[in-house]
Amino acid sequence: MLHFLLRKIVYGLLVMLGVVLLVFILFQGIGDPSRLIIGQRADVATQENIRRELNLDLPAWKQFLFYLNDVSPISFYRQEALATKDIGGFAVGGATKLVIKWPYLRRSYQSKKDVWSLLMEALPGTLLLAFAAMLFATVVGVLLGVVAAVNKNTWMDTSAIFASVLGISAPSFFMGIVIAYLFGFVLSPYTGLHMTGSLFDTDPFAGRQWQLQNLILPAITLGIRPLAIIAQLTRSSMLDVLGQDYIRTAYAKGLRRRAVIWKHALRNALNPVITAVTGWFAELLAGAFFVEYIFGWRGIGKVTVDALAKLDFPVLMGSVLVTSSFFILINILADLLYGVIDPRVRVH
Repeated sequence: MLHFLLRKIVYGLLVMLGVVLLVFILFQGIGDPSRLIIGQRADVATQENIRRELNLDLPAWKQFLFYLNDVSPISFYRQEALATKDIGGFAVGGATKLVIKWPYLRRSYQSKKDVWSLLMEALPGTLLLAFAAMLFATVVGVLLGVVAAVNKNTWMDTSAIFASVLGISAPSFFMGIVIAYLFGFVLSPYTGLHMTGSLFDTDPFAGRQWQLQNLILPAITLGIRPLAIIAQLTRSSMLDVLGQDYIRTAYAKGLRRRAVIWKHALRNALNPVITAVTGWFAELLAGAFFVEYIFGWRGIGKVTVDALAKLDFPVLMGSVLVTSSFFILINILADLLYGVIDPRVRVH
């Protein structure tokens, strides 16, 4: 187990290094950050000072090394540079210090806020939306898949397959617009839901008020496609399991049909479903970008889209790094869950 975790951690660090390089290359040379910060009417001297402060006057490879040093948890800083950055962590050394810290994602060009703090404020909204969407997709998808498999070649099976095909074919941004307009505008007097809204509203008199009903429409929109995949995977896996000898033995022993289906068959059919759930949960963090923007749900997705519109590169780069780290962590968790769900799978 320990060897497996170490191997996965090393693999994850190599992937993150590739992500950092790719992100830096993508945003290198797009616009002039110094011009974005000071506007169009600032003098040349001020612009040069800002370029020097942000290391924009250095060659690209040096800029990359400085950025890699900032986002790395183990970094080296001169005393004067460390004093100008809100990095924190544990520092040792003389003029050049070894610093153990959280990744420093720099500051937003627009708001001047620390990017890490900005993203961590928005992260709970994205995680809540992804969890709600995945819970909806998993529960409904597994139920549909089991019902379709148990009632093979009936109208219930055909209906489940037809609905899953529609769900797979419909892009999230298109379904988001349709669902927002239909249930958040046309039928709003009956549903009590709105086209846009975040997790809470701030009232000047009542203070912060939670608005959990605003989670319903974006969670359903985000969960439609994984629901369709999970339903089809569950149906296919259940059909394979229901034809196994031990299922016939369970029936021969007199076990009730409900116990055979839900306790024996479903448990052994869950491996591909777990793969889909963990994989899709990671993808939901990325897919939430457009859904959050459509429904006005404040999360990393909406913050990133707003930053893209303003060319706020530190926020964009930090968002990609945070999202990719979740991909890696969720994939490691999925591998560990295989051994828990199915004892035949062993982590080596």
